[in-house]
Amino acid sequence: MVSSGPPAPPTMRRPVPLPTPRSKMWTVKFVLLLGLMVALGAFTTDMYLPSLPEVGRDLGAGDAAVQFTITATLIGGALGQFVIGPLSDRYGRRVPAMIGISVHIVASVACLLMVDVAPLIVLRILQGVGNAAAAVVAMAVIRDRLTGAEASAVLSRLMLVISLAPLLAPSIGGFLANIWNWRAVFLALALYGLGLLVVVWRFLPETLPTVRRTTGSPLSVLGSYGRLIRDRQFVALALLPGLTMTAVFAYVAASPFVIREAYGLSENQFALLFALNGISMVIGSQTNAYLVRRFSPVRILRLALPTSVALSVVMVVVTVFELGGLAGLLAPLWLLMGVNAFVTPNASASALARHGDRAGAAAALIGVSQFGVAGIVAPLTGMFGVSALSMALVIAGAMITAVLVLALGTPAYRRGGWCTDAAYAG
Repeated sequence: MVSSGPPAPPTMRRPVPLPTPRSKMWTVKFVLLLGLMVALGAFTTDMYLPSLPEVGRDLGAGDAAVQFTITATLIGGALGQFVIGPLSDRYGRRVPAMIGISVHIVASVACLLMVDVAPLIVLRILQGVGNAAAAVVAMAVIRDRLTGAEASAVLSRLMLVISLAPLLAPSIGGFLANIWNWRAVFLALALYGLGLLVVVWRFLPETLPTVRRTTGSPLSVLGSYGRLIRDRQFVALALLPGLTMTAVFAYVAASPFVIREAYGLSENQFALLFALNGISMVIGSQTNAYLVRRFSPVRILRLALPTSVALSVVMVVVTVFELGGLAGLLAPLWLLMGVNAFVTPNASASALARHGDRAGAAAALIGVSQFGVAGIVAPLTGMFGVSALSMALVIAGAMITAVLVLALGTPAYRRGGWCTDAAYAG
């Protein structure tokens, strides 16, 4: 006789591995597609940066309010990824991505019509939500196909595409603003979103077949976060990209005022300096793609983060004693951006490797860390007045915290804990 009882709670179906793509050309196209998805958020921020002072004058808003239009996008990205991640585990990758990109398009069109900073902030939050869908799906798609060092190498190649944002976006944004005004930037972002929507609809494959999707109601799917948050090593690894991104966005949010206005640079000069830091990120990410084939991702993290701490301390010393002027500030900053490009792909790949059956939710928490931590901490650069010192202090604080998280939350600095990724595979 079969006993009856309450139905079993929804469970996660055992993942079915997908074959790694064999065509080199297809892999390049695939990475380019995913890179364009992830870069949507970066372009949304970086194209807008050169126009921040003009936005303040046009809308009659102070520096803090205008800076918050940058932070608002990060907050929207954090909120969006938190919801979209587990839903992509339930309903697949394609549909959430296309809905999110559509939200970005609508919000961008609305932004160019705004005449007050308050509704602009709200719409920037919506832009962040739309960008989040594209970013979290791209990360989940990588985990659907790859793990470990292979995933880290692909994420590093992805950084090559993402790094085009600081190389190209400020110049494009400044050029458009000179021809028309800052509103043209949002028209360009809407067109980017429209083109990306067509490309995703046409070329993005569904990498999560029905047999691998989570079951249960959407509310129960959100319970995936419970298991992830209880995994101490996952949480530590997921926090590292956010702390690294804090350094990036502290620079991004403060640089129009610290570098452009304080040193009297034109929009084109500012865009050129911004591009130089993008080149540093490109060099760092591609060097990492080479190194992960020879060294453990965790071993690279163990060395990269203390190096970032040392460079950030140099920045503080330079700003306190006013050493070397603009060049003295930019030299350690340029090196730090390159070193930090080692952190995100290795930390993300190690974190995702622990929860392949919840890749969407895991990618979402990593994204929440990137957008949320950066969105909360980076505005501290303006709390006591935007200055080079406040920017340097926020960056140094983020880097020191990152080393402590790696040391206390993972075995990276324990005996043998950095020799292999076995302890990080879950």
